[in-house]
Amino acid sequence: MRSATLCDPQRFKLCGAFVVSAAPQSLSVTLVRMALISIEDLAGLDDEQVDDDITDSAEPMDEEEEDRMYAHWQAVGRTHHVSVPREMRGPIQEMTRRNQTSEREPVPSVTVSRHEKLGEVLYEERVYPAGKWACVSKADTLYEQSISNAFMKLMRFICKENSTGRYLGMTVPVVNEITMAEDGTNFMKDVLTAYYLPAEFQARPPEPTDPDIRIVHRDAIRVIARVFNGTTTEETISRQISILWELLGSSEDVLQDRYMVAVYENPGVPQRRNEIWFIRRGS
Repeated sequence: MRSATLCDPQRFKLCGAFVVSAAPQSLSVTLVRMALISIEDLAGLDDEQVDDDITDSAEPMDEEEEDRMYAHWQAVGRTHHVSVPREMRGPIQEMTRRNQTSEREPVPSVTVSRHEKLGEVLYEERVYPAGKWACVSKADTLYEQSISNAFMKLMRFICKENSTGRYLGMTVPVVNEITMAEDGTNFMKDVLTAYYLPAEFQARPPEPTDPDIRIVHRDAIRVIARVFNGTTTEETISRQISILWELLGSSEDVLQDRYMVAVYENPGVPQRRNEIWFIRRGS
């Protein structure tokens, strides 16, 4: 199933760490699957068979080191049914070096309420303020292909392929929007991936050189967030949606056709932190 979408300012409201359709039509997006090539994968290269002498160095890699790293990511790409183009060599090197010296900036938010049981946080409600985001919409044959190709585009944008010619810095979480199919159980194929611009670039966002990337300013939005750890497959996301609905009970002011998956850590981390987000109506 496929429904074409664009990250258009007239059609989307992107706040916090995701994009919400402002048009009557449903935005069709898919979810993150396990083992994808993403900004987080590349940021975690030190855990992905890369020697310490590469990741700890602030100096550019020599040709042999660069070839070895690129060959590694080609192998990773084949397992995800995507090709890692040669133009990714530079961004892979840049992100690997920067990951050792640069802090990852959190997307700003305000916690409105927290719901606990026996000392365990079941879920919390947050408001994400207005801000500027870079987003990419993809609808490839496989979920893995759409997410991987979208992230590679955003990575090139972060790693100097922008009007400033500068490395922009990493923010977390990177969030993907999923939209339910008409049957209410399966996910639509289209993928929309959003990267929050660091505070330094909020007032004057750099322009992407890639026409597939759109910079949009979005209003504030309110979400209900529940943390879960581990992989982000269709099965695990569906389970987390069911769990949060069970905790909330019936709630007419929460959307039931769109959800968000927020990713905070490198997929190489076995019990990495993720969140499922429900969207309050009227946000």
